[in-house]
Amino acid sequence: MFDIGVNLTSSQFAKDRQAVVERARAAGVTGMLITGTDLAESREAAELAQQHAGYCWSTAGVHPHYASGWDEHAAEHIRQTIPAHDVLLAGFPCQPFSLAGVSKKNALGRAHGFACDTQGTLFFDVARIIDACRPAIFVLENVKNLKSHDGGKTFRIIMQTLDELGYDVADSQDMGADDPKIIDGKHFLPQHRERIVLVGFRRDLNLKGNFTLRDIPSLYPERRPTVADLLEPVVDAKFILTPVLWKYLYRYAKKHQAKGNGFGFGMVNPNDPHSVTRTLSARYYKDGAEILIDRGWDKALGETDFDDPHNQRHRPRRLTPRECARLMGFETPQGYRFRIPVSDTQAYRQFGNSVVVPAFAAVAKLLASRIRQAVALRQGEAVNDGCPR
Repeated sequence: MFDIGVNLTSSQFAKDRQAVVERARAAGVTGMLITGTDLAESREAAELAQQHAGYCWSTAGVHPHYASGWDEHAAEHIRQTIPAHDVLLAGFPCQPFSLAGVSKKNALGRAHGFACDTQGTLFFDVARIIDACRPAIFVLENVKNLKSHDGGKTFRIIMQTLDELGYDVADSQDMGADDPKIIDGKHFLPQHRERIVLVGFRRDLNLKGNFTLRDIPSLYPERRPTVADLLEPVVDAKFILTPVLWKYLYRYAKKHQAKGNGFGFGMVNPNDPHSVTRTLSARYYKDGAEILIDRGWDKALGETDFDDPHNQRHRPRRLTPRECARLMGFETPQGYRFRIPVSDTQAYRQFGNSVVVPAFAAVAKLLASRIRQAVALRQGEAVNDGCPR
């Protein structure tokens, strides 16, 4: 039996795979499971296992979490820990696959995608839960860039894994520019936030039918809230950018504009009912650059005399945590007030890592009849393959 499982794409194996095995031996590891994410890597894993027979094992094209010995124990633990469920909602970490996350990791010389040991392989943990509990339906969410990451290889592995688990993913064949699996939050709230949504149905239950995310537009609100609708009437002065930070962001944007790229702040005019913000990110607490609220800054004067005292009184501000809650759909200005028990920094991080609530409420509405059907099936016969009732 083995103590650890390692994928060949892991940075641990990047330089000298033989040395890694020897270090594991020296550290007292009693055995290793080695695998790859494609055929070539699986063959290499098998060769390494042959060279260290009795100490290393390999599986053909399967992530470590799926090895029989490991998975039997893990599946039982999952079934005892996670309550039985008809629908699984999951969003594995997006940073290894997002445009911003990949760019940052490339700049730092770090691995991304499935090669990111700490985040990228967590998709397979979601797959383990699906495999152990066999929910009737799942809804998985991630960034749009998941489709194109690593030349599409990452997405192919994910779709292949879900298929092998016995699930049909809605609109799986649609991969073009109008892919219905890509849902933009801007249709529900004034924020451009594109996310890929994978809705899967257990094949043996015949629930999928003609389900398609192309029906989402039928659930768009008749009137989308404007940016102004979401803003608090009075905010603390601490949310207004300091002169130093505003000058830095302004100059940074000008520098990159001169180079012909779009890096820089994103300022929205709350008086324009058609304004749409950029995507709120988990880094918003740092400087708020992606979404700044215009407070009457004179752009023409800023070009000629940035430090004009009168204009400086109109420096933009960042959103408050409560405004972020509204921009993500956790509350409405006149309705339910979402409780924010954490610091501003943590609130920004959490809202920036969340989903646009009404967009996923729309997905749930599309699924409602099939969820009721799944519940009826469960109540009529045991379909959860051992999950506790």
